[in-house]
Amino acid sequence: MQRAPSMLRPTAVLSATLLAWYDRHRRVLPWRARPGEAVDSYRVWLSEIMLQQTTVAAVGPYYERFLARWPTVDALARAELDDVLHAWQGLGYYARARNLHACAHVVVARGSFPDSEAGLRELPGIGAYTAAAIAAIAFGRRAAAVDGNAERVLARLHAVRTPLPAAKPRLREYAMALVPTDRAGDFAQALMDLGATICAPKQPRCGLCPWQTGCRAHAQGMAEKLPRRVAKPAKPRRHGVAFWAVNESGAVLLRRRPPKGLLGGMMEVPSTEWRAKPWDDHEATKAAPLKARWRRLPGTVAHGFTHFDLELVILAATAKGAAARDGVWVAPTRFKDHALPSVMKKVIAWARSAEAPA
Repeated sequence: MQRAPSMLRPTAVLSATLLAWYDRHRRVLPWRARPGEAVDSYRVWLSEIMLQQTTVAAVGPYYERFLARWPTVDALARAELDDVLHAWQGLGYYARARNLHACAHVVVARGSFPDSEAGLRELPGIGAYTAAAIAAIAFGRRAAAVDGNAERVLARLHAVRTPLPAAKPRLREYAMALVPTDRAGDFAQALMDLGATICAPKQPRCGLCPWQTGCRAHAQGMAEKLPRRVAKPAKPRRHGVAFWAVNESGAVLLRRRPPKGLLGGMMEVPSTEWRAKPWDDHEATKAAPLKARWRRLPGTVAHGFTHFDLELVILAATAKGAAARDGVWVAPTRFKDHALPSVMKKVIAWARSAEAPA
């Protein structure tokens, strides 16, 4: 019978063990440099921004298309924001796309990416984790890149019972102690891979883990119970009204959302403010983009955002010579040319279905 360890092995041993495992089992990812290949800071940065709150599987195709279209940070800086937003459709969290474009401009203006955590933190869209990941992977800096996967691994390794997010500072300290002076980038990616492929949220594959003998949670039979998390409160619900206006030629009125804020700079079917209180149809028409005889379409469109759930009612009208306050008339065949977020694609699909002849 294996004897439970009374204490963790020295950090240098743990680091070396993980790197040896990584050399054998590293994932092949489109943005990851192969052994002996030079690391491209642009590719590292692009992938890390895309991977914020998004899975590796979802990011892969987007990354490949972005890289084919804008192979360098200079090319991305020269791009139109609308083209970037359009290419980002489906990835969600569109502030990332706006920050990506703004960051490219800053990097080109300064001549290169900063090579330190502090310098990277000054760029648009780069927070603590992303700065650490880029500093380590792109520039070999000794930095603790602690994402959700790393938090899980470290909480189990040290049997940290303090729930997240309160445990984050402690876990970052544990991570920093493990980062080797050499191969800091490989270590950061190894920790990510360990969490993604072995130390899974449910049914961790402890028998394949290079840190099994040093893992306190495994020794105590509680690996799957960690990390603990504070229960999240129920998401609030917001309500809005979308205005489906079709002119005599069959074109639909779309408009651009304000540049800042949720879905900033994206195109939308014009809508009211999204608020906690449902809208009365008569009240909503005061915010309509043009004067017309508005009628409610059956049903509602539901969409979930990170911090709230949205329910949209659709009011439809035929615009006969009415002047719109703002926006552009777009033929349905040209919808694909515009940067439409997922919630607006749902609105369009619902309206077209409801308006289709029986």
